[in-house]
Amino acid sequence: MAAIFASAASAGPRWFKGNTHTHSLWSDGNDFPEMIARYYKDNGYHFLVLSDHNVLSRGQRWMKVTVVERRRKTLGHTTLKKYLRAFGEGWVELRGEGDGREVRLKTLEEIRPKFEEPGEFLFVEGEEITDRFGKQEVHTNAVNVAERIAPQGGDSLRATMRNNLVAVREQAERLGRPILAHLNHPNFRWSITAEDIAHVLEEEFFEVYNGHPGINHLGDAAHPGDERIWDIANTIRLAELGGEPLFGIASDDSHHYHGGDVMPGRGWVMVRAASLSAENLIAAMRAGEFYASSGVVLKGVAFDSAGGELEIEIDPVAGERYTTRIIGTRRGNEGDPKKVGETLATITGTEVRYRLRGDEWYVRATVTSDAPHPRPSFVGQRKQAWTQPVREPD
Repeated sequence: MAAIFASAASAGPRWFKGNTHTHSLWSDGNDFPEMIARYYKDNGYHFLVLSDHNVLSRGQRWMKVTVVERRRKTLGHTTLKKYLRAFGEGWVELRGEGDGREVRLKTLEEIRPKFEEPGEFLFVEGEEITDRFGKQEVHTNAVNVAERIAPQGGDSLRATMRNNLVAVREQAERLGRPILAHLNHPNFRWSITAEDIAHVLEEEFFEVYNGHPGINHLGDAAHPGDERIWDIANTIRLAELGGEPLFGIASDDSHHYHGGDVMPGRGWVMVRAASLSAENLIAAMRAGEFYASSGVVLKGVAFDSAGGELEIEIDPVAGERYTTRIIGTRRGNEGDPKKVGETLATITGTEVRYRLRGDEWYVRATVTSDAPHPRPSFVGQRKQAWTQPVREPD
């Protein structure tokens, strides 16, 4: 069986590592876009989406140096000194004196030539469309936008979610440009339920893992965690609404680059695409040819729909052990909360095979290492990977 994901050295499609949710000084991040890009490129990422709140990094933008420095979370070298040391006085633009001194934020188009390399590193322009309904937060990342999309609002939570997705779709259709939208951190302030996500069928992607410690990834006694949300939403979609399953993304949602608790390097996507272009990355993700990770790397994932077999091969790290939970909902069990998103099999080792019985609405896998996450966002976190839901043809 051919693996969905080939090695980076193989001919044909290869996989690319990327982060789709990143903040800079253009909104509420605490570092310059160039400094952030340098981190991601130096740490093996192939693409990066700078996704600031309700703004694109375009036009003239000056910021007081005192404001820049106040955003740091730790002591040590100042943000400006680190920026000057990395890029030099010939690149950094300053004006004014004393407390009125300002630094200019470079635009995305200005910094592209410093980092982009064909097949190695790519910026994909993005925006976090930051909206709300009452006290409920609705944050949607638009990936590969060409124009800023204003928050659309709505007369209900679901309408607000839908209206922003429709605005993304309308720009894509008007410009003939692929744009991917994903719902961010549904448990942030307990804003969006699994039922809400299920019923907004325009929603194709959501964050099954977000590296921000404040987004309630694990849930609590009264609220399901993000993985559980995924299973409830997909069961409702498939069993009740006749919709398509939701795909899961992992991201950093990084804000802090000088220490602090909202740091980069926690979650990412691995996408198998024909080449490193926004068009090919988005096409691959829409086809489900990607997985989400917080540290576990997969050599291959394959699903033989004719034979009903899911196969996963893990790229092991010496000394680590791996446990894979095969998770799904069986037909007829959709009304039993204890059997929605149940564990259908538990498999240890680096090679995983699961043959569907034929009565599953969907099946997905969560692979967990026994190694702790090197940059945990919650207590006891282990490195993981999440494959996308699959099912046999109707």
